[in-house]
Amino acid sequence: MGVSRSSPEKGISVVTVDFPPVNALPVRGWSELAAAVRESGRDADVRCVVLAAEGRGFNAGVDIKEIQAAGREALIGANHGCAEAFAAVYECAVPVVAAVQGFCLGGGIGLVGNADAIVASEDAAFGLPELDRGALGAATHLARLVPQHLMRALYYTGRTASAAELHRHGSVWRVVPRPELREAALALAREIAAKDGRLLRMAKAAINGIDPVDVRRSYRFEQGFTFEANLSGLADRVRDTFGTADGGGGAEGSRGGADGRSGAAGRGGADVRDGAARSDGTAGNGGASAESETSGKEGA
Repeated sequence: MGVSRSSPEKGISVVTVDFPPVNALPVRGWSELAAAVRESGRDADVRCVVLAAEGRGFNAGVDIKEIQAAGREALIGANHGCAEAFAAVYECAVPVVAAVQGFCLGGGIGLVGNADAIVASEDAAFGLPELDRGALGAATHLARLVPQHLMRALYYTGRTASAAELHRHGSVWRVVPRPELREAALALAREIAAKDGRLLRMAKAAINGIDPVDVRRSYRFEQGFTFEANLSGLADRVRDTFGTADGGGGAEGSRGGADGRSGAAGRGGADVRDGAARSDGTAGNGGASAESETSGKEGA
């Protein structure tokens, strides 16, 4: 469990996240992820990084139980951890390919939105159910995946977009059956890694240099509002309504996909249920939530 690095073949580094049950990362997880991606980028032999995850979903955001237990200190740690992890992906000296399965929510959007390319499984769903969880953030990164007005609609409603829809918008490179996901991501990484390593690094720096948005600065701006919501108590009040009749995000099926579908991918991983027990993997910094078999525990 945790974050690991492997080198399945020459020129490729795979950074894998594994925080059961839903990959809702604690503060140390975000820090470990940032360090692993940066370390891979500093390796002169690496020409492409694949960012992957174990389990049912790619990422469910931040571990809210840790924040509930440790309070403001953990919230600040999560804010910094997310900012560093997102920046590590964006600033990695070589291209980063994200391999996404299942739910990709909150902090997951921050990661894939800053990646250079995305390969997704057919069941992948992308979204920011932040407002239903008393949180804000990562609109910066969702705006890199979908057009501006769709981003706003997804953000305000908490709905998710399917991998197929993002493929139509051009932000997902390939959509494949889940068993083929890792190989499809490696195939793209292999094609990238076949290029000259020094030239690839120059290309990454050049492309980042012409980016119209400073993603690190933009996301930190969003986090200011997130922290304000927490300091005012508003975030706690909204989170406490999750799963109740008054909670806008508690009703299963209320978040169909942006393409109008209400299937599993359309609802997104925001409601990953195995019985009545729930786990809320959200924090007030671009985190999201996923529900799972956690014997009534909140957080992962």
